[in-house]
Amino acid sequence: MARILILVGTESGNAQMVADALKPVLVAAGHKVDVSDKAATVGDLEAHEVFLVVSATHGTGEIPGNMLPLAEALERERPDLSGHRYGVIALGDRTYQDTFCGGGKKLDQVFAACAARKLGERLEVDASSQPLPDEEALGWINGWKALV
Repeated sequence: MARILILVGTESGNAQMVADALKPVLVAAGHKVDVSDKAATVGDLEAHEVFLVVSATHGTGEIPGNMLPLAEALERERPDLSGHRYGVIALGDRTYQDTFCGGGKKLDQVFAACAARKLGERLEVDASSQPLPDEEALGWINGWKALV
């Protein structure tokens, strides 16, 4: 089974809540799973072959502050992540149409630019219609874990 790192980009705790709900599902499927809201360098990713990015959107469609160092390092260094796979759960509020799920979308682009292979479609959770993002993520994770 895979070594999965759930990367949490959070401002208010919703992305952490999603990660905490998904970890036991992935562990029960036989994967080794770590969760981090502190990954800041390419080296922090090396021990894992699969990444699951769970990111809120901050301000005007930005990546949360705790994930910004990692995103900037990946953009600057452009490491070859072609041997890695990833998925994205983006949290946002559709009432902000221009920036909806902007943090997760930007992180998706960063991992793709480093040649990581995306597994499945990005889940975009709308806080204006789904007040509990972990519920929607739990439905999505069953299809995603089958791709791992």
